[in-house]
Amino acid sequence: MHPAFSVIFLTTLIGAGQGLFMALVTGQVYSLANLLEPQDSVTFYAAGSLLALVLLVLGLLASFFHLGHPERAWRAASKWRASWLSREVIALPAFMGLVALFGLAHYFGITQPWLVIKGQLPVDATLVLGTLGVLAAVILFACTAMIYASLRFLQEWHSPLTVTNFILFGLASGFTLAAAFSAWSGVQLVGFYGTWAVIFTVFAAITRGSSMYRNGRIKHKSTLRSAIGVRHTIIKQKSMGFMGGSFNTREFFHGAGKATLGFIKWFFLLTVFVVPVGLLAASNALESTYLPILAFAVQFVGLMAERWYFFAEAKHPQNLYYQSVA
Repeated sequence: MHPAFSVIFLTTLIGAGQGLFMALVTGQVYSLANLLEPQDSVTFYAAGSLLALVLLVLGLLASFFHLGHPERAWRAASKWRASWLSREVIALPAFMGLVALFGLAHYFGITQPWLVIKGQLPVDATLVLGTLGVLAAVILFACTAMIYASLRFLQEWHSPLTVTNFILFGLASGFTLAAAFSAWSGVQLVGFYGTWAVIFTVFAAITRGSSMYRNGRIKHKSTLRSAIGVRHTIIKQKSMGFMGGSFNTREFFHGAGKATLGFIKWFFLLTVFVVPVGLLAASNALESTYLPILAFAVQFVGLMAERWYFFAEAKHPQNLYYQSVA
């Protein structure tokens, strides 16, 4: 498939925003349970929510560059009964609203407990909004991933690993960003978030490696014979049917050679998994403020490369005809 940079920015930005919000809520739950030192509502939770919201808004804006008629974007939500894209269009603003309410509740100090569970866990408005936001984030992850995983004819995507990878990449980048935000804010949660970021990154490496192993051994159901409806055992294609380019040759094929694909694959493997883990480990050992920030920057660049490879990796059946030239 042809990787669209608008979709690459959309999925990586909102994934990091979702992961960051889930990291903030995780830190609050640990603090309420007296497992971590409580953090300031305004400078940490409200500011962190604003950062997550900025990423979500940027991702939403990026999606408009993928539309032929952006003024008709509202129509995308009309087919929510059958379309995962429509469900994503609904889930994203709903999640953004919960992130905004969570941040505002912290900013205005609406943190008086409504009740205390087992005398240890106080429940207030921010905890309820945070819990609802985490559920919305999971739903949004599922909607975004299922846009691709539901396509049966693209066998590289049609797998539960697609959904798992979207979630784990979002959590890895979000918790890495939470570690970077903690370091920048001077909050003593760099080790906490950094440890979780490493855990999610390792799991993401395992599941992405599994999907690459699977995709490299797929026996595609579509063949040159099925593409043109001829069952002869020996078929040789002499032309792709066009004297020049067309929509089919541009939008369903990435146009990159094997060397480029190989370079991007190894680039994202290093920058998404190896380098960030090393930088986060070094930041704990050296107590550096800048290494977690660098870890997130490197990982985010790597995630954009991974998402490009994700699209390029999928082999559209129409390319059996349109991308072969004798």
